Amino acid sequence: MRAGDRQIRMGSRVRFRDHVYDVAGTDGSSVFLTGVGGAAPLTISATDLLVDRTFSLESAEGRPIAPPALFDLLPVDVRDVARDLERHITEVLDGVPLGSPAGTRPRPGYDVTSTTLRQREMAKVAELKAAGGPVTSLRMLQRRRTAYQARGVLGLVDRRSLQRRNPAGRTDPRVIDALLRVLEANTHGSSGTVDRIRRAVVRDLEETHPGESVPVPSMQTFYRMLSRLAEGRHATGSARTRRTLAQQPDGPFSTVRAIRPGELTQIDSTPLDVAVILADGVIGRVELTALVDVATRTIGAAVLRPTTKAADAALLLARAMTPEPMRPGWSEAVRMTHSALPYHHLVEIDERLRDAAARPVIVPETIVFDHGKVFVSDTFRSACRTLGISLQPAHQDTPTDKPIVERTIQSIGTLFAQHVVGYLGSSVERRGRTAEQDAAFTVLELQNLLDEWIVTGWQNRRHDGLRNPLVAGEVLTPNEKYAALLSVAGYVPVPLSDDDYIRLLPTCSRVINSYGIKIDHRIYDCEQLNPLRRQKSPIGALNGRWLIHYDPYDVSRVWIRTPEDDAWITAYWRQLHAAPQPFGRDAWEHGRRIVADRGAKVTEQAITEAVDSVLNRAATPDRSPGSGRRRRRDARIAARTTATTKAQLVPLPSPAAAPPARAKPTLDDEEDEVADVIPLPVFDPESEAKSWW
Repeated sequence: MRAGDRQIRMGSRVRFRDHVYDVAGTDGSSVFLTGVGGAAPLTISATDLLVDRTFSLESAEGRPIAPPALFDLLPVDVRDVARDLERHITEVLDGVPLGSPAGTRPRPGYDVTSTTLRQREMAKVAELKAAGGPVTSLRMLQRRRTAYQARGVLGLVDRRSLQRRNPAGRTDPRVIDALLRVLEANTHGSSGTVDRIRRAVVRDLEETHPGESVPVPSMQTFYRMLSRLAEGRHATGSARTRRTLAQQPDGPFSTVRAIRPGELTQIDSTPLDVAVILADGVIGRVELTALVDVATRTIGAAVLRPTTKAADAALLLARAMTPEPMRPGWSEAVRMTHSALPYHHLVEIDERLRDAAARPVIVPETIVFDHGKVFVSDTFRSACRTLGISLQPAHQDTPTDKPIVERTIQSIGTLFAQHVVGYLGSSVERRGRTAEQDAAFTVLELQNLLDEWIVTGWQNRRHDGLRNPLVAGEVLTPNEKYAALLSVAGYVPVPLSDDDYIRLLPTCSRVINSYGIKIDHRIYDCEQLNPLRRQKSPIGALNGRWLIHYDPYDVSRVWIRTPEDDAWITAYWRQLHAAPQPFGRDAWEHGRRIVADRGAKVTEQAITEAVDSVLNRAATPDRSPGSGRRRRRDARIAARTTATTKAQLVPLPSPAAAPPARAKPTLDDEEDEVADVIPLPVFDPESEAKSWW
């Protein structure tokens, strides 16, 4: 608003109906006035104020309405001096001191209607001189008045009380620069003592300022200086915390908000702090790989493996996109029918949810991942491309790019892992004396416990990040948030067919010979390969080879896509009859190395016998001296084989009937008979949800 050629704004002083007011605010149509000298506050229409004959603009100078919070932190005696001086300044400006009772009349010489500002200032200087006050000259009073009008009562405070303290005191600035360089260089180093940092500072000074005598403070002074300059750096504390803080980006953190389930997900893998019993009884640890939905904080899938492979991350996607089936022993209360999820609407769209547990199906649209070799592998990327999932890599060494999955994994450690027998603690210093000997669960048993805890605990636990934006005090659970967002996003079921599953598997390129396909000394063959034997692939980029899909945890068969009808051919391993159970590629490679170390001829039969020996040794461990390293290696191989063959995530697809065996030439001049093909169950997407993970 404007009065004449001057603007009325908050802090302006006006005269209205024989009273003086300060403008406390305006909303464009109304003006809020606070009384000066005892006048009552007033709210009046801007039009009525401007057209009133008694209205006049006393001052357009802005004045702070209330003291800042910093004023309340000052010592009491400093505040009392400033408040007393404020009463004198306001008497000069307004005619009556601040806080005077209503109806107080100005003293002689201070009436704003009959005296000028300079006359009132001179009267105040004379008064303070006579009383021995803090103001002794007109110039000093004018400086205090100007400061008060600009900063309020804080402008009357002794500046020495507001001066910032130098954290380094009177230490030589060259020492400060050297200390900052040493702290920066130690960001990714190991933590040490203050004495080591001081020695590093001395060496830095000798190299940076040769021939100069730079005074280094004493150890006590250096301790105090370091505690102030290195505050928040963890210079002598946790090295992991120090690295994490250094990796945070500069400036405020940006937030990407997801408004529908699966719109944005994050994936990560880390060791779980729980000791488990591996296949041969040896105690070890497992790795946890989890996929978390940002919009609902739902743990879409979480798998435990002795060591995480690329295929685990790829098959994790299939698990997130598949309903969680009810398992024997689970309470009926965790069924989807009894949860906050809109079961009746969902089951009409996806029949697989009829017997499912209360864990939402998450169909990822975008996945944020770090630069771990598992997530940058061709297998994982190919799986995402197949399912139409966009990949968003995080910045190098920047955990803040995927904070939700990082924090969720920490929560799994505190809410689940620490309550499991065999908990190892987050570090060695937190580990109990007999923690490893207390291990009581195998990998499969711990996986089942984790799945049950996610359904019963995590999905029904109120999450502080799922607050209602309109009702800040209302906190939702992941299941409740999922149900709330369905009204916005809806539900799109994506059942995995056998074709989808095979596309998720890793690939390699091989030649189809007259005897079949050879992969790592294993030969695969079937009748359907007859038209393709000794033929070149129509894909030019493969240089005549064929693209073979294989399961790294089951060497029993591979898949080849036919160029004519775009169908899958399943080729079986010819030594399938010799193995008691299908085992993984890790076990096969381990057996091949054993045969090579013996100096024997590397054949399919020899490798099969070596792998069978490894698994037998894992079941009955060798306690002889000097076999520790071999037993640990065998235990990891056996544990991974057990974890992936007894509890596969998705039933493997296969033809309805096994192809008949036929005679075929052998490699390495072997005269072995052709193995009988043992078909595995047919892949059925509709019954996928009923399979036991």
